[in-house]
Amino acid sequence: MDVLDAVDKRKSVRSYTGEAIDQDDLDKMLEAARQAPSAKNLQPWKFIVVIHPTVLKDLVSICCDQAFVQDAGAFIIGMAKDKKWANTDLVIAMDHLSLAAVELGYGTCWIGSFDHDALKEKVDLPEDHDVKVCMSIGIPAEEPQSPTKKSIDELVEWIEI
Repeated sequence: MDVLDAVDKRKSVRSYTGEAIDQDDLDKMLEAARQAPSAKNLQPWKFIVVIHPTVLKDLVSICCDQAFVQDAGAFIIGMAKDKKWANTDLVIAMDHLSLAAVELGYGTCWIGSFDHDALKEKVDLPEDHDVKVCMSIGIPAEEPQSPTKKSIDELVEWIEI
């Protein structure tokens, strides 16, 4: 699969089979994130990977009752240091991870709605990074519908000099 196919096929998956993710595949996804560009190559991110079924179940309430989290094969907690561009760098790395997941046959969903304090209480998180965004990863239980996207003309303006 080429990157344009992965971009086209990536959808927010909110229904997983509950099966575990192959460790080699998870390593490949994390390697894709590691290879992402960052300002001054600081790589100001850290990923906490949750794969334990009991903890995944506990994360449902922490993630504002998004029930599909418990059926994911993994839950990635994306953290960044308080540096200029760190949030942008983290999002780029997470997007690399999500595209690698698609290529390997997995689905992902960005999780932006969660209780930061409860997450820190549940999972032992490093103090020198702040949680910014999370992502569920798993084997899709069904193919999600493609949402309607705006046309390119609605999103792009050309300036000709």
